[in-house]
Amino acid sequence: MLSIFLLKFDWKELLMGQEEWSFLLEIALRTIIMFVTIIIGLRILGKRGVKQLSLFELVVIIGLGSAAGDPMFYKEVGIISSILVFVLIILMYTIVTYLIGKSKKFETLLEGKSICLIENGEFSIENFKKENLGSDEFFAELRLKGISQLGQIEQAIEEVSGEISVFYFKDEQVKYGLPIMPGSLSNPLYVIKEKGHYSCTFCGHTEEKHPGKAGNCPKCKKEEWITSSNRRRVT
Repeated sequence: MLSIFLLKFDWKELLMGQEEWSFLLEIALRTIIMFVTIIIGLRILGKRGVKQLSLFELVVIIGLGSAAGDPMFYKEVGIISSILVFVLIILMYTIVTYLIGKSKKFETLLEGKSICLIENGEFSIENFKKENLGSDEFFAELRLKGISQLGQIEQAIEEVSGEISVFYFKDEQVKYGLPIMPGSLSNPLYVIKEKGHYSCTFCGHTEEKHPGKAGNCPKCKKEEWITSSNRRRVT
């Protein structure tokens, strides 16, 4: 039964759709032409790593990818029209780049601006709220830089590219801060049993506390605390 089904099955339609086998050669030619066009376009746009791309540049790359991809295997999409799209995208990129160089306000409007997320070992809460960035994701970024607690950080700045720039305290200046190792925030304290330094789990505010009720954080008004760490960075 299966063998009869396989014999009657239209393998050509499965593999080629409505096109003829000769279209494979045309696809190869279209792909080569669009590949060369992409290389030329990217050479004109200049060299920047993927992680360094701004929002505007990412839109340009996506636009170029779409313009290049369709004519590679859609017979009804002409190569000339796609190359025209390429030329227009590169022209718009050149114009916008020129305007960015001439106007700081236009640059900020289009690409945003760098923003400080950590100041003196504590979160800049209002700035952090503005960013679409989860604390777990942010802590993972910091751990990749060898950071185990926020007291090691003088400033952490999110650049317009999305990269996190970190400026560290010197070893002798490292303060008590919020530990950010996996699982470190799992068991918050509401009552302090031993005198020591404790950090707010929400904003990282750190202070010395005595036995008794932990109370609310003076910075964010939350009431969950954990034992602080003054561990230095190991580089």
